[in-house]
Amino acid sequence: MTYDVNEMGDKNSTPQNNRITNDEQGSTRETESYRLHLPKQHTLPVVLSSPHSGNHYPEAFVEGSRLDIHNLRRSEDSFVDELFQNAPKLGAPLLCALFPRAFVDANREPFELDPHMFEDELPSYVNTNSPRVAVGLGTIARNVTSETQIYKDKLTFAEAKERIERFYWPYHKVLRQLVDATKRKFGYCILIDCHSMPKLTTQANAISSRPSSVHFVLGDRFGKAGSRIITKTVEDILEQNSYRVLNNNPYPGGFITQHYGEPALGINCLQIEISRTLYMDEEKIERRQEFDDIASLMDDLIIAVGSIKQNELDY
Repeated sequence: MTYDVNEMGDKNSTPQNNRITNDEQGSTRETESYRLHLPKQHTLPVVLSSPHSGNHYPEAFVEGSRLDIHNLRRSEDSFVDELFQNAPKLGAPLLCALFPRAFVDANREPFELDPHMFEDELPSYVNTNSPRVAVGLGTIARNVTSETQIYKDKLTFAEAKERIERFYWPYHKVLRQLVDATKRKFGYCILIDCHSMPKLTTQANAISSRPSSVHFVLGDRFGKAGSRIITKTVEDILEQNSYRVLNNNPYPGGFITQHYGEPALGINCLQIEISRTLYMDEEKIERRQEFDDIASLMDDLIIAVGSIKQNELDY
């Protein structure tokens, strides 16, 4: 089943309130799970998703954590939703999670859970063996970093299930609807999954052994999630602005890129990782003076990607 943007609805809405009317185009819809910014006119075949920028921390979650709010926030993609906030003005919808990834991670399978975190046995359908679970970064994360465990006590599966039902599923329901609506309107969809990354350095090139900062990592699952022209378009703009870009290493794209990217069906997905050092102070979790410059660059990327025609996509 496909949906028009006008038909977007909250999973928990009553039937009579389960649609966005024409009067609501250009408006913002907010639930406890997400904030959806709609363009007045959906003119670009693009959808933007920011699943890790949420910072609404439930009181009970904070009370049950070993960490204070500041340290819990270290796992956020802080301010990424603001970097892409002009998307609706440019003609594309922007979906932002309001819940933090430390609470429940929308860029994971629905049930990637670490059995050691729970006091009861997990159902057989739970994925307990993924690489993300192994490092403590499942749908319900064990850690903020490898050294910082989140919880004082073990959880129950019922707690995890409630979070997934209340926050995770509504986010993915509206994201799927946005993607379907865009494909229905334009014949194809380009989904940009927006993220940030901690400071990353690698060897500058095969000749020099000196480390060099990486500014952006573009992930398209090694070409499986989207047309190469999309990645190349973004890469060219970033490099023309003197930024260092890597493709698929070390971030090839998470669950959203893998799950939604079906280029043979006209749905292309690209994950963008932005180095936090470009726009924020990671220690203070504050915007840097250069924030507006990076936001303006993201506007350029949205326009460029939205200008790619269907017959230019190679899949």
